[in-house]
Formats: sequence, C-alpha cells, structure tokens
Amino acid sequence: MKPWSQIIGSLTLSLVALSPSAWAADNIKIGSFLAVTGPASFLGDPELKTLQMTIEEINAEGGVLGRQLELVHYDSQGSAGKARTFVKRLIDSDEVDVIVGGSASGETLAVIPLMERSGMPFVSLAGAVSIVDPVKRWVFKTPHTDRMAAGKIFAHMKQNGISQIAMISGTGGFGKSGLKQSKEVAGEYGIKILSSETYGPKDTDMTAQLTKIKNTAGVQAVLNFGFGQGPAIVTKNYKQLGIQVPLFQSHGVASKKYIELAGDAAEGVKLPASALLLAEQLPEGDAQKPVIMAYKQKYEARYNSPVSSFGGHALDGLMLVVNAMKQAGSTDKEAVRAALEQTRGYMGTAGEVNMSEKDHLGLDLTAFRMLEIRNGSWQMVN
Repeated sequence: MKPWSQIIGSLTLSLVALSPSAWAADNIKIGSFLAVTGPASFLGDPELKTLQMTIEEINAEGGVLGRQLELVHYDSQGSAGKARTFVKRLIDSDEVDVIVGGSASGETLAVIPLMERSGMPFVSLAGAVSIVDPVKRWVFKTPHTDRMAAGKIFAHMKQNGISQIAMISGTGGFGKSGLKQSKEVAGEYGIKILSSETYGPKDTDMTAQLTKIKNTAGVQAVLNFGFGQGPAIVTKNYKQLGIQVPLFQSHGVASKKYIELAGDAAEGVKLPASALLLAEQLPEGDAQKPVIMAYKQKYEARYNSPVSSFGGHALDGLMLVVNAMKQAGSTDKEAVRAALEQTRGYMGTAGEVNMSEKDHLGLDLTAFRMLEIRNGSWQMVN
C-alpha cells in the first residue's frame, strides 16, 4: 500500500488537472487590442463585439482542434503607446497564440516591430497599406488598403469625367498614409490634385481649410481621407459653405456612425466600402452574399445596432486565424503563419482572400463597391 503522503499527492495532482485554471491553460488564446473607447471607438466597439460573438459561437460548436478559444483583450483607445504596452503584455505575460487587432493604422504600425521580433502571428484590422507593403513575415491584415481606396475612387472619378480635385485629410496615421497613397496613384487615373489641406484629431472646425479649397479654381471634386469625427465635421462644414462639387470620403467612414454624426450633410457623399453595407442589394447568386448576410443577421439580432464593415474586418481576421490553425493542425506559431500565407479562396466580408508570400492582404479592387449616401442609407453606384 502507498504511504498517505503519496496518496494525498496523487489526489492533489488529480484535482489540479480537473481545476478550471488547468482547463484554461489548454485554451487557445486569441490576443487582441482594440480602440473600444476614445475617438476611434466606432472602429473598436463593433470589432470587439464581433470577436466575442464569434468566439462564443465557435466554442459552442466544439472549439478549434478540440480546444476552446479564449479572448484576451485590452482597450488601446487608439493610442500607439497603450498598444505597445498591451502587446508586450499579450506576448510576454498572457502568452497568447496569435493576435487579431489594431483598430487604427497608427497603433498597428507602432506594434509591428514587437510582432516581428517575437515571431507572433498578427492580423491587423487597420487600413494603411504600409502595414503589409512591404511584406512583413508575421504581419497580415483584413481591410482594403488606403491605396486601393484611392484607386477605386479615382477610377470612379475618371469614369464620370472628373480629372481635377482637391484633398483634405487627417494628420493621424491613416490620413497621412491615405494622402500619400492618393498622390502616388492619382496619375495612373489621370487625376490632378490641385490643392491639399489637413486637420488635426482635435480640430472641431475645418471651415478655413475648406474655404481655401472652395476658392481653388478648377476643382471638380474633393476627397477626404480620415476617420472618427473629423470626416463628419468636414462634411457639415462642406454643406455650410455651399460647396457644390461632389464630396468623396474614404473607407474610413464606412459605418452608420458617420451618417449619424454628419446628419443631412452626408446626403450625396460617395465612398468605397465592402459589400457588407449593401448586403440586401447584392443579386442572388453573388458568392459573397450568404457570408455577409449570415454575419449581418447574427450581429444585428444580438446587439440591436447596424452592422459595420469594421466589425466585418474582425470576423475575417478571426476566421482567417481559425482556418489557418485547422489547416496547420496546430497552434504552433510558424505553422499558423505559414498557413495564413497560403490562404486561398477564403470568402469573407471584405471579399475573396488569396494570399501569398508576396501578398499578406489577398484582396483586389473587385472587393470594393462604390456607395452613395441617399436618404440616410447606402446605395450602390456604378
């Protein structure tokens, strides 16, 4: 017979193995940092809700590789400094298996060196093309890039006889990158930028900048690259000044929140966005329609609020990671990274994703749709 000390020791080990903390240790940890509060909350709030909803659904169906998913999340408030702090914590203390997050371009760009040094698979939800161009070994993203947005807008302008424009953009990471990419691709579409103005994240009136644009001879349209309250203020000031040429926004305002903030002034504004905002308008037989309708119905039923393309980016990011783990048959970081890079034919809310070692986004311009705001809602335009 074993001594009592050995029996008690065996019982203790058994109890530890059965304890919730032991079960949690076997969970697959999905790390995330999102701007759930602060000026970029219209991005982070639907992103977090989508991750929570989808992880609950996956776990209810048995999890991934026979294990439950566990979301480890921090609210970055869109701050690059906070994002760096939280990412260090996710990697070093929380020991997550992968990170899906980064609502804004600035915070995403700030943490990329940490991801690369640690060998952490990272799927960003931010827009700047510089996140994946040039390609970084461990970094992927789900939203269309600012370069793609500029290209889609300029192609539409060219089709409608617009060749001379003015630009106004935010001074944050997304606005700066959008302006830079717009200048680089404008010539490809025969677009000439006659004037360029900027605004800061705390500016509450852009009348002075827009007055300069209004007084610039030859301007046929205006393009604004920004997100948060800035584009809504631009839109209101635009109407107050009586500027008659068309106003275009980037995909940084692709949510109902922008329409709510801008009010009636948003009427007639055009922008590129994913098909998610036009789910019901897609024809039957469209390969993307079942995907986006399923997500839209689940999200709106649960949260009683309109779906946004930003939440869709979070869904795509999570599912790309889940599919990569299944493909790899493991949560080994290098195996997951390699499987992400080999993603082909994934139909998400942003479009069909086909990645490669030279492309860690996997989308093309066909994934974008041109929208116009009419009667307080989205309408597809040619």
